[in-house]
Amino acid sequence: MAELVNRRTMIGIGGAVAATAMLNATPATAAEDSPDRRVRWVYGSQSRRAGGTWNSYLTVAGETAIEDKADELVEAYSVNKVAVATAVLDKVDRGLLKLDQRLEVTDEIVIHDDDGIFGLDGAYPSSVTIGHALAMLLTVSDNTSVRLCGLVCPSAEINEILAAKGFPKTQVKPVANPNRFYLGKTTPREMHDLLKALVGGTLLSAASTAYLLKILRSPVAFTDGIRRTMSSAERARVATKAGWFADGRNEAGIMFDAAGKPVLIYSIFAHGQADADNFGATHPALEARAVMGRAFFDAVQRLSPPSTARAFTTPEYRPSNGG
Repeated sequence: MAELVNRRTMIGIGGAVAATAMLNATPATAAEDSPDRRVRWVYGSQSRRAGGTWNSYLTVAGETAIEDKADELVEAYSVNKVAVATAVLDKVDRGLLKLDQRLEVTDEIVIHDDDGIFGLDGAYPSSVTIGHALAMLLTVSDNTSVRLCGLVCPSAEINEILAAKGFPKTQVKPVANPNRFYLGKTTPREMHDLLKALVGGTLLSAASTAYLLKILRSPVAFTDGIRRTMSSAERARVATKAGWFADGRNEAGIMFDAAGKPVLIYSIFAHGQADADNFGATHPALEARAVMGRAFFDAVQRLSPPSTARAFTTPEYRPSNGG
């Protein structure tokens, strides 16, 4: 423990000295070192290669591994859809909403963009359940689902719920219509801590926790970043949510060990890289996260999370051929 604390002190709040040390390490040295040092070296080398500005906070087996401008407010973009879902599920837990409650989908409420399902449908009016909206919100990152969630959990209520749960900096941005909002800001530390509370069982009920994690670990959840070079079984051990807009490329999530216990929690926000109009997997920040994800996953597999960590059943990928 003392060694971990000393290393954590090295990276410091400012992070500049630690970043220099990480980047001066050789790949061979980093690969043979402890998992947390390996994580730091890969993060440092890949973020430097990609360029731009990075704000991140990562823990390995409960100990801080990366603290890179972790308390700065950043544009969360779709990563804050996890926060929106948290607020909606909090109301489900309190009996104010039900997952099978139906929501009316009108042409006026649909965002006709290229992210998600509703903009492709073209058959309105229709209706879906809150559960459907949340599943699309968190997997294909459907933006119309944001508006649907706003129908049952207005922006002011979302912010109040998040602040009451200990996340006053993770807030959506209200607009004139109280049922609509922009996705707002967070800090890497707060988003990390929200995910930590999720797997710690203090954020939501056991049922809502399992529901949220099942969606975030599903095969259809984001695969262009952290999970890009993983097998289907490995992807099922990573719960993740990405966010992208303008020049921002963000991702936050949780890696689980073979027993289903959380072993690494990451909250990574990047902006200012080249190729801002490229929202695909070849964007520099996404290519960096793909390398990080593979290296992080491999580095922590021999670690044991704290004995108090909760275990979650890893979903099995079972494709279908119709019928």
